[in-house]
Amino acid sequence: MKLDFPKKLFLIFLLIWIITFINPPSRIDNLIENIIVFIFLPIVLLSYYKFRLSNFSYFLIFIFGVLHITAAHYGYWNTPWGNWFKDVLDWERNHYDRMVHFLFGFLMTPVFVDLLKKYLPSNRLMAGVFVFGVIFSIGSFYEIAEFVAGLLLKPEAGLSFLGFQGDIWDTQKDMIMQGTGSVLSFFVFKSFIIRFIKNQENKL
Repeated sequence: MKLDFPKKLFLIFLLIWIITFINPPSRIDNLIENIIVFIFLPIVLLSYYKFRLSNFSYFLIFIFGVLHITAAHYGYWNTPWGNWFKDVLDWERNHYDRMVHFLFGFLMTPVFVDLLKKYLPSNRLMAGVFVFGVIFSIGSFYEIAEFVAGLLLKPEAGLSFLGFQGDIWDTQKDMIMQGTGSVLSFFVFKSFIIRFIKNQENKL
């Protein structure tokens, strides 16, 4: 049976995901970080059969998913590549978590334009503001969920999961990075995004 592009991405993702479960530095951190995958992977699968997205959207989801599960293996605060940047650029902390927040906004903005194309306002500016609001709301909800999880876990596990690394403004900076990534995405993926908005305009 010939597999189409999204199914190939799914199989590659599953392989990488399985590998990341092998001997992580912290089993509890690895499981907690993967809760988001357990929640959203079925939704992505459902989208394929019920409201299929573009191949480009599935590719962006795949990229972000791989970034997350590989970091979940080590812990966001201790990823080798984040530590490499920390050493090379003489940073005070591992900024990989902040990079991923930025990339969530950057990569998921076109995905949500694709997902919500039937419900977007016909005005391009309003459509952009609407999608930005969705992205920012998801980020806010995640930060709240992260905070609640940190309270429920044992102090050591909670601090490790939150990954503040001594920065009391970590949450606010993560949200700024996510919003910045979303805004930048509208310029980089402009033609892709406008195509969906134009399709909606043509239906009016």
